[in-house]
Amino acid sequence: MNSNDFGLAHVWMQGDFVTRFVAVLLLAMSVASWMVILMKALDLRRFMGQARRIESFWHAADFADGLSKLGPDASNPFRALALEGREAAAHHNAQEQLHDTLGASEWLTRALRNSIDDSTARMQSGLAVLASVGSTAPFIGLFGTVWGIYHALLSISTAGQATIDKVAGPIGEALIMTALGLAVAIPAVLGYNALVRGNKGVLNKLNRFAHDLHAYFVTGARVASGNPTKVVPMKKGS
Repeated sequence: MNSNDFGLAHVWMQGDFVTRFVAVLLLAMSVASWMVILMKALDLRRFMGQARRIESFWHAADFADGLSKLGPDASNPFRALALEGREAAAHHNAQEQLHDTLGASEWLTRALRNSIDDSTARMQSGLAVLASVGSTAPFIGLFGTVWGIYHALLSISTAGQATIDKVAGPIGEALIMTALGLAVAIPAVLGYNALVRGNKGVLNKLNRFAHDLHAYFVTGARVASGNPTKVVPMKKGS
């Protein structure tokens, strides 16, 4: 018996509609998961680069110069947070009736939190695909395994005896489907965990930046790290 009888080409040629459908479905899930992993990894790398510009923002001459140091990228969550804080502060100062119902600190907190929530939703988009692939691919491969064993039993029943020629092909299909399911699921799970961990690091930096922005717009200065009683002044340029 040729070793090629157990290859993917043999599975495709000898398999029925169900076997081919399972193989195509697993292939599509693998392509989708790898696309999400690569795209989100590039986004994460860009966000980490943008996070390193925060200190340059605080060392700028004024707020406008700080925004320029954060970069012109509209998808930059740190730039979006700074702009949201500035707009919220300007809106609160312009609307006198808000002073009687909502303090500046609470108003800014809500605005900054909304911006962080929007950035969180964007960073987490696509991760549901990885979670779905990681949780379902092994069971889809298992379905292919069960279907292959079912074919093996039918071959044995038809032949009247369990010869290697009758069961090797279907059993080979079953084993390959199991391997394909695991090969699709494992990268999806690892990629999901890595991206969640990376997003958590970016969100931590985003929350710290929001805390500093809140202090800046309320008190006029950023709270210096490591010394909560010391503040770092910065001009409120537009």
